[in-house]
Amino acid sequence: MYVPALFRVEESAAWSVVSDAGAGYLVASTPDGLASVFVPVVVSEDHSELTTHVARANPWWRAIEDGAPVVGLFVATSAYVSPSLYPSRLEDSGVVPTWNYTAAEVRGRAYVHDDPAWLARQVRHQTDTFEEGRDPRWWVEDAPAPYINRQLAAIVGVSVTVTSIEGKAKLSQNRPENDHDQVAAAFASGTWRERDVAVRMVRGL
Repeated sequence: MYVPALFRVEESAAWSVVSDAGAGYLVASTPDGLASVFVPVVVSEDHSELTTHVARANPWWRAIEDGAPVVGLFVATSAYVSPSLYPSRLEDSGVVPTWNYTAAEVRGRAYVHDDPAWLARQVRHQTDTFEEGRDPRWWVEDAPAPYINRQLAAIVGVSVTVTSIEGKAKLSQNRPENDHDQVAAAFASGTWRERDVAVRMVRGL
């Protein structure tokens, strides 16, 4: 991922992007070329591993070998920026559209897990992670055990041993302060995507 120094973020902020995104694309090279799968991920406390699962019917997991290099692509927020939002354009019309976003790229090695106990732990951990703070909250035990067992039989687990992470936050830092502030103000009353970008433009990651 190309990351100019102005848009580079610290490692902890890059992991925040992954957590905020919740899900992203895992991309791997296969005998048939590049292949991707979009999945929710759970990050280990020490940031050394991502875990997830895919449908057993999905050919992605069959196309990779244990230890295969993968790239995880995560975008926490993004929105189009029109030059019309820049006050500076009234003095210098040399402006162009762009896109504001926060993104992270995780590199690692993928491993497939087909052990029922591993899958049950992963599903429970993933459920607890994404249900945390919800009211009402859903628990795995809320569904009948036979149904859960059938669902577990229909998935395959994937873990990624992390080797590196890189984060990027492009939030109008390269524009004059007045342009930055006007974009943030306009986004604050815009679409949900724009509002999310506005919050990050003001508070940072």
